[in-house]
Parts: sequence; structure tokens; C-alpha cells
Amino acid sequence: MFVVTGASGKLGQFVVEGLLKKVPAEQVAVAVRNPDKAKAWAARGVQVRKVDYDRPETLSGAFGKGDTVLLISANEVGKRFPQHSAVIEAAKKAGVKLLAYTSILFADKSGLSLAGEHKATEEAIRASGIPYVFLRNGWYVENYTEHIAPALQYGVVQGSAKDGRVATATRQEYADAAVAVLTGTGHENQVYELAGDASFSLPEYVAELSRQSGKPVKYVDLPVAEFSAALQGVGVPKPFADTLADADAGLSRGELNDTSRTLSRLIGRPTAPFGNAIGAALKQG
Repeated sequence: MFVVTGASGKLGQFVVEGLLKKVPAEQVAVAVRNPDKAKAWAARGVQVRKVDYDRPETLSGAFGKGDTVLLISANEVGKRFPQHSAVIEAAKKAGVKLLAYTSILFADKSGLSLAGEHKATEEAIRASGIPYVFLRNGWYVENYTEHIAPALQYGVVQGSAKDGRVATATRQEYADAAVAVLTGTGHENQVYELAGDASFSLPEYVAELSRQSGKPVKYVDLPVAEFSAALQGVGVPKPFADTLADADAGLSRGELNDTSRTLSRLIGRPTAPFGNAIGAALKQG
């Protein structure tokens, strides 16, 4: 059985659909907090298991002996390690065959504040003795393209990335890599640094956005504290604003860039240029 936790999230949905193209629905299970979001999968034969990371007792029936599990990292920054620990403990008790985890690029040496919980989770998985795969995902290109509308409205993209380069990929591409690992062989106890084939700087991103949209957009680089304050000014809670600004600072140091092309090797095709994602987002309006 293939079990995907956090399956109703943006990445998880792509993973489940990818699995359904490779294996019978009866071999796929989703572990979700809200089963209503998985009704369509249930109708197709997918097992739906209700779990709550904050209630470890709900995880007792989430996994079975010999399962292949994908732990998609939780989205509550600051609460993720105890949540992940509960999943790891349940997986160990169940005797799962493989535990794959969506981590962050260079988790073991990254200076990003986001990396701390990922590093701790990786260490807990290693200590559990479960055969593992760490899918160290880089930045999603959607982190930028989902915010195109305000960029075009105000003609400005702010950040603290300077001329640092980021190698993004789409959620679909990261999901395809997860599916390849889950359904493949020889991945036990491997660590994969995953990122797009090509990188870009935020000034380059803004220039391409301006070119494709036909509207003037400029990149304004700010000190980290000022960028966080700007994010808070548009409603981003301070802890998350600080995290985003810190990530941009890490980007400026090259911590979100990778040239290994491991992602494209796993999925069997080159990753799409970032300009493609801009074009797709502009078409969607």
C-alpha cells in the first residue's frame, strides 16, 4: 500500500494523481485531516484514513506493515517537528517498508530558519531505523507566480534576495519525483537534493514578467527587517513574514540554488523554464 500524508494539500494532490496513473487505486491510501476533501478519491477506490498530527492516537491506524509512506511536511511552521515525530513513531510501530519525507534543499547545512524543523525531522527518521528517502525540495516556482497579480497591479516586486539565484521547479515536477521514488526501486536511505535545471535571480524574474505581461515591473531590494515589515504591512503575520524575509536572505547566499539536476534525472525529463510558469499564470489571469 502507498500512503500519502497531507494528501489534500497542493503538493499532495499531484502526488496522489501521479500514483493513480501508475498503480491501482486499491493500492493507494491518503491520510488527511478532513476526509470530505478526499471524497472524489474515495469514489475511485482510494482508501481514506482520517488523521490529525496533533492527536497521535489518530495515527495508530494510518499505516500498515509493509506500507510505503510519503510524509509531506506539515505547513504549521513551529509545530512541524512534534507533528512529524508523531507520524514517524506511528510508522515505526506499524512496520512500514519505506518512509519518504519532503524536506528542504540542503537541510543538513542550510542557514534558513525554515530548515531547522526539517533537519530535526530527518534526524528523527534516521534514528527510527525505518528505511528512508529524503526528498529535499527546493523552492516552488509557484511561490512567485501565485503573486503575479499584485506585482502587475503595483509594478513592484520586493525582496531581500539581491542578485542571488534560485533554481525553482513546479509542484508537479516535485510530485513526479516523489512518485518515481515511491514506485521505483533502489531508493532506500538516499538523500536527493531537488531543484530546477536552471536558476534565475529576482531581477531576472521581474524582467521576464514585465516582458511577457507588457507592463512595467521593477524589483526593489530591501534589508531583511524592512522586507519583513513590508510583508506585515500587507497582512502577513510577523512570524511568517520574518521566515519569508529570512528565506530571501538565504537565497542571496545561494542556499536555494542547486546545479545537480537530480530532479530532472528522477522525473526523466528537463524541468520547465521559469518563463513557462509565468506565461501559464498570465493566461490564467
